[in-house]
Amino acid sequence: MDRAPSYNLTRAKKVNRGTLLTEKSNNRSNELDSITTSELVDIFVDEDKKPQEAVSNAKDQITIAIDEIFLKLKHGGRLFYIGAGTSGRLGVLDAAECPPTFCTSPDLVQAVIAGGYKSLVESSEKQEDDEYSSINDLQIRGFSENDCLVGITAGGTTPYVLSALDYCKRIGGLNIIITSVPEVDLKLQYDIIIRLITGPELVTGSTRLKAATATKMTLNIISTGVMVKLGKVYKNKMIDVSISNSKLLDRSTRILIELLGVNLEEAMNLLKLSNGSTKNAILMRIAKLSYNDAVEILARNDQSLRKSLEGLGLELI
Repeated sequence: MDRAPSYNLTRAKKVNRGTLLTEKSNNRSNELDSITTSELVDIFVDEDKKPQEAVSNAKDQITIAIDEIFLKLKHGGRLFYIGAGTSGRLGVLDAAECPPTFCTSPDLVQAVIAGGYKSLVESSEKQEDDEYSSINDLQIRGFSENDCLVGITAGGTTPYVLSALDYCKRIGGLNIIITSVPEVDLKLQYDIIIRLITGPELVTGSTRLKAATATKMTLNIISTGVMVKLGKVYKNKMIDVSISNSKLLDRSTRILIELLGVNLEEAMNLLKLSNGSTKNAILMRIAKLSYNDAVEILARNDQSLRKSLEGLGLELI
């Protein structure tokens, strides 16, 4: 049985969003409810090529975002994502995957979602109209001018997100917005504006579709790009992987076997000597260093294995 809307219509602010690209009707799906399943899938498959195009068209802004976020994090700052509904969930997903993939502290990349973490599994869309709770959500996390805020709002009008970005801007933090509306629809004044123009959705206004896909791709690129620049990757190997289960232990040993030419037993022994650090294990083996010396050299080189090896006149084949 369908539920009636619980939104308080008498208190609602009337905002005309009908002119926004994300709210317009997609002519390709005018008969979506009457075509065959195969035809429906064909339309979706074809339309889902547009998120890749949208990300490609925004590559210059994404590049700037990675470089600016890296500088903030390098000097002790943190990265925050903020959003409501689907946008918030995408931020939580990306932030949650940084610790196991790159062995970062949970504090380094954080996600703030309207309505709190219960919104991950329950609909709480009305929370996105709260202009004040987002600022409070940042303040209780100690958000400061040293930090970065990526606001995610497909339609570019979410009060919860925009008020947080405005607060970030006022206190001097790096403010970045990811949206799917073109400049002609909406003028924005933030440090970096990433516009992922995916066009009208096949289900009108349902930005959980193409807009969300493009956003997920962009967050993947941003967080991975920043982590690469922070020294979390060597070549294309996640040398700071957190060994928290058997799969990740297997991955870590395979990295050592491939990069160092050792066997499994030697790889396991290296991980024991390096307290489970793949990066330290590599440096210890190549440079014939103790664990403490490897830790010290990495610290002097911004945790970069490549810089550490180059400083010692060494390299991995």
